Amino acid sequence: MAEERELDLVEIAPSSDPPVCKILDYQKYVYQQKKKAKEQKSNASKVVIKEIRFGPQTDEHDFQFKLNHAKSFLQEGSKVKAYVFFRGRSILFSEQGEKLLLRFALELEEYGKAEQMPKLEGKRMIMMLAPNKKK
Repeated sequence: MAEERELDLVEIAPSSDPPVCKILDYQKYVYQQKKKAKEQKSNASKVVIKEIRFGPQTDEHDFQFKLNHAKSFLQEGSKVKAYVFFRGRSILFSEQGEKLLLRFALELEEYGKAEQMPKLEGKRMIMMLAPNKKK
């Protein structure tokens, strides 16, 4: 039947019993499969990470300013990487930096949750926040 119509006999589901075959143009079928895969890939969400940097002695106004930025980032669906950067001897204030980041996470609780608690890596104390799932 396929030869009469000048098309190809394509096995669609070889594992089923009996195997499923279709009469169609194989080149067109392959093209449509590639097109569908490309479309699914483009629709997949890409994770965007925004960074917010603090110093160990960040002032209240600066903290609120950066907090508002983080709120907008989380509302648009981006992850937020907040970190305290210690310079020179300021590494002595690491617990102060940890308090700052924990307070930051607490203030953003309704917009996102802490994915990773504050962790000291070299001269940086890093914390990741992920946006809440939209209902």
